[in-house]
Amino acid sequence: MSYTHLDAPQRSGEWFTARLGRLTGSRAKDMLATIKSGEAATRRDLRAQLVIERLTGQQAEDVYVNDDMQRGIDLEDPARLAYEAQSGNLVEPCGFLSHDALMAGFSPDGLVGDDGLIEIKCPKMATHYRRLTSLSAPSEVLPQVTHGLWLTGRAWADIVSYDDRYPAPLRLVVHRVLAADLGMEDYAAKVVAFLAEVDRDVAAVSGWKAVA
Repeated sequence: MSYTHLDAPQRSGEWFTARLGRLTGSRAKDMLATIKSGEAATRRDLRAQLVIERLTGQQAEDVYVNDDMQRGIDLEDPARLAYEAQSGNLVEPCGFLSHDALMAGFSPDGLVGDDGLIEIKCPKMATHYRRLTSLSAPSEVLPQVTHGLWLTGRAWADIVSYDDRYPAPLRLVVHRVLAADLGMEDYAAKVVAFLAEVDRDVAAVSGWKAVA
């Protein structure tokens, strides 16, 4: 997979600019949303947001960070260090990766070796408990991880759940997922189809003329 690495801190102005109009991992779940008939509202809204961002060069929505989200941001570095200590893997911090052929991108929480990446989540206590007691990777994180593995071409991802409010042995849980188990060809086809829809919408709106 061919992509360009922007070495800018996540949530910096440069990072937000690089994401404009691109399908990113955090929105992969919305892109995949389906309903029995027609288009899911979350998919339609995402499509509209990407069109707006491409036309205006500005974010379509205000970035709101609540207390839980800020806590997750603050704990990313301790979680990364805890993962390195437990796994023995060294994690390379990463900014934003832009797909060279498609309007898509991804912000890994870290790259591991030549073939892995990590996705760090610092959730609510009840969510962390569910992840501690489950043998399966959290399904709500899989679209984001699938997107990252597709864009980078890497073979596996470790989904890290971290909560420093638990006793030390229970603060970190890791679920590894393999790209080979995630239906990457099907996902790639859905990305291409979705982005083609966005392209058509941009072209259609650009061709409109204001009514006098």
